[in-house]
Amino acid sequence: MKKTQSKATRGEGLYIVLVSIHGLVRGENLELGRDADTGGQIKYVVELARALGGHPEVGRVDLLTRRVEDSRVSDDYAQPEEDLGEGVRIVRLDCGPRRYLRKEKLWPYLDCFADNAIKYIRGVGLMPDVVHGHYADAGHVAVRVANLMGVPLVQTGHSLGRVKRERLLAKGASEKEIESRYSISRRIDAEEEALGNAYMVIASTQQEVEEQYASYDHYQPERMVVIPPGTDLRRFHPPKARSPRPPIYKTLARFLKKPDKPMVLALSRPDERKNIPTLVKAFAEHPELRELANLVIVAGNRDSIRELDRGARDVLTEVLMLIDDHDLYGSVAYPKHHSADDVPDLYRLVTRTRGVFVNPALTEPFGLTLIEASASGAPFVATDDGGPRDILRYCQNGVLVDPLDADGMSKAIFDILSDAERWKKLSDRGLKGVRKHYAWEGHAQNYVKRIKSLRREASRSRRGQQRLSGKLAKADRALISDIDNTLLGDKGGLRSMLQRLKEEGREVAFGIATGRRLDSAIDILKEWGVPTPDVMITSVGSEIHYGPEMTKDEGWARHIDYRWQPEALREALLELPGIQLQPKVDQRRHKISFFVDPSLSPSMKEIERLLHQKDLHANIIYSHDHYLDLLPVRASKGFAVRYFADKWGIPLERVLVAGDSGNDEDMLRGSTLGVVVGNHQQELEKLYGFKRVYFADATHAGGIAEAFDHYQFFGRCGVPEEG
Repeated sequence: MKKTQSKATRGEGLYIVLVSIHGLVRGENLELGRDADTGGQIKYVVELARALGGHPEVGRVDLLTRRVEDSRVSDDYAQPEEDLGEGVRIVRLDCGPRRYLRKEKLWPYLDCFADNAIKYIRGVGLMPDVVHGHYADAGHVAVRVANLMGVPLVQTGHSLGRVKRERLLAKGASEKEIESRYSISRRIDAEEEALGNAYMVIASTQQEVEEQYASYDHYQPERMVVIPPGTDLRRFHPPKARSPRPPIYKTLARFLKKPDKPMVLALSRPDERKNIPTLVKAFAEHPELRELANLVIVAGNRDSIRELDRGARDVLTEVLMLIDDHDLYGSVAYPKHHSADDVPDLYRLVTRTRGVFVNPALTEPFGLTLIEASASGAPFVATDDGGPRDILRYCQNGVLVDPLDADGMSKAIFDILSDAERWKKLSDRGLKGVRKHYAWEGHAQNYVKRIKSLRREASRSRRGQQRLSGKLAKADRALISDIDNTLLGDKGGLRSMLQRLKEEGREVAFGIATGRRLDSAIDILKEWGVPTPDVMITSVGSEIHYGPEMTKDEGWARHIDYRWQPEALREALLELPGIQLQPKVDQRRHKISFFVDPSLSPSMKEIERLLHQKDLHANIIYSHDHYLDLLPVRASKGFAVRYFADKWGIPLERVLVAGDSGNDEDMLRGSTLGVVVGNHQQELEKLYGFKRVYFADATHAGGIAEAFDHYQFFGRCGVPEEG
């Protein structure tokens, strides 16, 4: 009755937004192991969402993921929403091409995902109490959503790019190969950004905090908490006495001469990091173990190995070759298909046959499968890393081994299987330890307690700020342009563009976004005969004013004050060679400007790292190999444009932004309609091919006018339909 009453007042509960972008996410029948992106993280976030939904103090949980329309996958992933009950929803948002993409291909589209996420949350009509990113790609999105909305950011890395790069280098892969395959630099940059902006980082193990995160420049251990992942004890439990054999038993029996021998089970996707071939070698090269037990390898689902991606194909090909080399037929099962409902039955078969569950992964930050196996009564042998260390400390029901030591792995497995008394003791300890330390209810309780304790550093008063301009209140679209070399530079093109705007743009809000300070921007616009804009975003996005009175948006100023320490930033940079302050007139409350001599100064990457290590937070804007601006982390042209559009209720999809150089890039990315004028600088050419970025042939304001026609800006206003 108490739970029912609490659910009746959901509108007053916490609103939690979880973001997990890659992979295939749905509430039932998770396709775990289908590919490298649909693994333990997917299961974790779905179960976390459900567990939080069951907490009496939580009103709503939205799990934001990517919508996929692809004939190769289920139609479930194309549905915009999926209701999981108790105020929990999976919300699928558009992000790049409709087809299913691996996570390394998603980076160019994440800014659009962030814009769509903000639009969705605004439609909900509630301010989130927290935005929680899962993995680096979601961290990139969560930083933008949380910073624009002024709410706390929580991050969970799941696995970390620096650690992965070190492991791959140790195995002989080259830097070039790693970068090409995994986009590892973008991933690490996103992880650093998320760590720098997070109010709290949730890790699953102490080792993850002390050893893995410690390699990052933004490592701040006081912001990190360990909340072990949970498991559903209703699904994962020991076999009941005299219960019938499950359906998956018949599938395994097809492979095995004696299917009732103790089962050595490995359950993971066929990923190189999961280290399945070493387990096969360990089993094959230990004669007593081969005689005593069967090996069962459940490595995702497949119709044909030939149709898998290269990594999975290579792993399974090696496994089959090892089986053939050692003539393991009749002693090893490797089924092509299994369902989500088969997974608890597989663990229970391990317990029923008095077998062992093995996780031989090279690295294991979580170890959810170990927890599930332990909850089912199965002892384990696992890699001596991360999650397994903590699980063993809590449950005392297994053995840790060097994942590359096949002999040590086989000995550990055999020693457990060959000692019935020890097996029983390990099984009992695991059951008791999981109930105490790894139930989802306890995880949710700890999570909610932590969320409630986060300090609300950012002001939320801007939503109620009085509107200042009749035109802005009526505008249903907007043009925002950079000034120098974009709006200005060709008088004929400017006159033509302004005339069209005057004649056809009665409902268009006109604005500029520039690196210039306000007085300088006003002077140059007057000089060129440009009417007073409705909105002026100046000083590289650190100030917003509304015309004609040039009324300052104080809400924006309060919003970007977050973690802004100008004196400490100024002091840190002036200690470096080749850097000096620009004149006082160019310094602003939320902008510190320097001249840079690149022949003497550190690189921007080195400066960024220095600030990270000093726990100083700034958005670094470097232009023309000479000018360096430091802004608050919530300030940029792109953030300011989004703040403006959100505040005045103008759909971001109806905001045309124009630029010519790299410091316009964050305006151009995302859901806005972008135009790069014909006289653009080379650094913007990386945006070629983006659906919402148009490269004009005409230069300066003529290029903007060209975009009016391309996007039918005064008509339907949108990206031209293909074909």
